[in-house]
Amino acid sequence: MKVMIRKDASGVLSAYVPKKDLEEPITASENPDLWGGVVTLANGWRLELPDLPPETRLPITVEARRLGD
Repeated sequence: MKVMIRKDASGVLSAYVPKKDLEEPITASENPDLWGGVVTLANGWRLELPDLPPETRLPITVEARRLGD
């Protein structure tokens, strides 16, 4: 699914899923540089993000996979 990852002015990362009209803060990340691992959203969703370089600029739209509960 397409997911837009962005960082707000206070430095909080969030994920926006256009198909669901859902925007949630990212509360946990498997990897410190965010990419190539699983992130957890505030609503409990777990998304597997693609492997991108740590210096990837935000906002960016990526193809992510939602993992089952």
